[in-house]
Amino acid sequence: MDIFRQPSWSDVTALKVAAIAFAVLVGSGVAAKAEPPAALVEDVQGKVTGAEFMDYVVPGQVIKIGTTGSIVLSYLKSCRRETISGIGTVIVGADESKIHLSTIKDEKVECDASHAHATTKETSEVAATVFRGLASPAASTAQVTLHGTSPIFEVKGRGALIVERLDKAGERQQIEIGDNRIKGRFFDFARFNRALAPGGTYAATFGASKIVFRIDPQAKSGPAPVLGRLLQMD
Repeated sequence: MDIFRQPSWSDVTALKVAAIAFAVLVGSGVAAKAEPPAALVEDVQGKVTGAEFMDYVVPGQVIKIGTTGSIVLSYLKSCRRETISGIGTVIVGADESKIHLSTIKDEKVECDASHAHATTKETSEVAATVFRGLASPAASTAQVTLHGTSPIFEVKGRGALIVERLDKAGERQQIEIGDNRIKGRFFDFARFNRALAPGGTYAATFGASKIVFRIDPQAKSGPAPVLGRLLQMD
């Protein structure tokens, strides 16, 4: 073969096609990263590539599971909790996963799909109103209902997290947030044997973020499913 020959028209065309295909793949990858999170990785066991414990994953993301590996995905909107195990491939969807070869076991968990995953402007305004004393606790409306007595707070940075009961005087907790977080983001009450009262209404403050939430009267104690306990402090 003559390695010094001029490339032919077919060679140039093939190179252009390959370049376009590569650009499409890269572009789709960037688009996938820009997608809002669809699920949270609640647990990882054994060999799993493409996602780690307490990572958010987006639609289209590919996760590969080894022979003895397993992963638990909790979908934010559908409140669907999937335990996927055995060698195979997982493609994250908007509300559920698509799998190849692996085995999947799914269940519905109790979670507040509308509000449990973000501190909305409305929530912050409700909290601010309560803190100013312009509304009594009985008149305030909690924007989030948790189904576990030990919340998981997602917080950015370090500082004091203050959790104060609104419907009953005297209950107040202040926690200094620093290296005691999971992956530098999540503070889990259950890990430190902290709990709130079933049926109670609470206000949480972290820096400029405020949120009002309620603990369901039938809330489970201890490390209940993550989605039923998650609060995001923006």
